[in-house]
Amino acid sequence: MPPIVRNKNALAPSVFKPAALLREARRQKGLAAVDVPPVCVLDPDGDIVRRLRNEGRSRPFEAWPCYHTRLDTFALGARSVGIVGCAVGAPFAVLIAEELFASGCRLLISLTSSGQITPSGPPPYFVVIDRALRDEGTSYHYAEASDYAEADASLVQKAVAALRENGKPFFVGPTWTTDAPFRETTEAIETARAQGILAVEMEAAALYSFARASGVAVLCLAHVTNTMAQSGQDFEKGEADGTADALGFLEVLVGIADRI
Repeated sequence: MPPIVRNKNALAPSVFKPAALLREARRQKGLAAVDVPPVCVLDPDGDIVRRLRNEGRSRPFEAWPCYHTRLDTFALGARSVGIVGCAVGAPFAVLIAEELFASGCRLLISLTSSGQITPSGPPPYFVVIDRALRDEGTSYHYAEASDYAEADASLVQKAVAALRENGKPFFVGPTWTTDAPFRETTEAIETARAQGILAVEMEAAALYSFARASGVAVLCLAHVTNTMAQSGQDFEKGEADGTADALGFLEVLVGIADRI
């Protein structure tokens, strides 16, 4: 049995808690305890964050005590939404998710670029992730060993209904979460494709395992933008690095926070 699943008890309480870290960070930085917006976004690629900053549409959330990231806020529809950029990979994404929910977040949406596994159409397009293959390490600290981390089915249903109501094109299905994007071998890709996996990304399995263990609301989206550089003109995301479409999707999805 490898160490990643050895001596793991998903029900055992943690000694080190995010609230304790945030408390000490606030003490060191002289910050007041202020709740983050109820809806927050993880933007692993950072494209949305960069566009919002460049256009003067976001501002720093000065009370954010995290040692590793900057939290911005911006208006999305009628809401003020928090966003953290460049939290790439399962460990980083879950670290930030833990801190956000300890700071008042009620719904976290992760929108990450992904590589195509089973073609659903020519990239770019969006996938609402309903489960993720656990080929990373973080999820095994939150849930007993299994092949997949499952999304909250009711949250996926609400997201699908809202997107369809607003006429947004998308797909629903599973992804493969890996820690090693440059070790996507032919055998691994073919195995994933045989299981009907639509795309490969780096965060969803860990975020969904964390969400179920913690009883919080997390929704993961894959923006399928590439075929892992196997063809010319790959990694084209669309208008403004895909941020125009991404912000349109997010504006629809933040509305489901009222129905959680």
